[in-house]
Amino acid sequence: MKFQFVFLLPILLLSCQSAPEIAQAKAKEVIIQDAVSIPVYDFDGLAPLLAQENDTTYVINFWATWCVPCVAELPYFEQLLEKYKNDKVKLILVSLDFRNKVHQSLIPFLKKNPLKGQVVLLDDNDSNTWISKIDPSWTGALPATIIYRNKQGAFFEKSFTFTELETELLNIKNN
Repeated sequence: MKFQFVFLLPILLLSCQSAPEIAQAKAKEVIIQDAVSIPVYDFDGLAPLLAQENDTTYVINFWATWCVPCVAELPYFEQLLEKYKNDKVKLILVSLDFRNKVHQSLIPFLKKNPLKGQVVLLDDNDSNTWISKIDPSWTGALPATIIYRNKQGAFFEKSFTFTELETELLNIKNN
């Protein structure tokens, strides 16, 4: 499924009216505990990360520590990041863990499993609104992934194997 940038662009422009560049994401706060730092965004703050226009290919994975398939595929995202570390590929892991469980679940998970991808927390209770802004076909199920470069991209509501993930990355990166 093609990622619907047409739906997202007006939202991004509205959410960043005073910013000259929409690529500037604004975290509400940063949670720091035990040498783990997690920026916290609402959807409006996160939206600019979903539509950067430059020569980087972005892989954005929506996941949670309580989602078994999400945790199972995280090593593939890390492997992808390692394999393409000399290319312009950026991995953003958007945790949908509950805000009140961050200290009990997310931070201990990250301490035990240090991830090289950028981990951020999406703390926005209005999921009925922002899920369809990410992609109109998204039911809200996890895991979900966006892979994009400039205005070309794709949305996936599924788990990946490494081979599938790499194939999709290369489809976007090389076009």
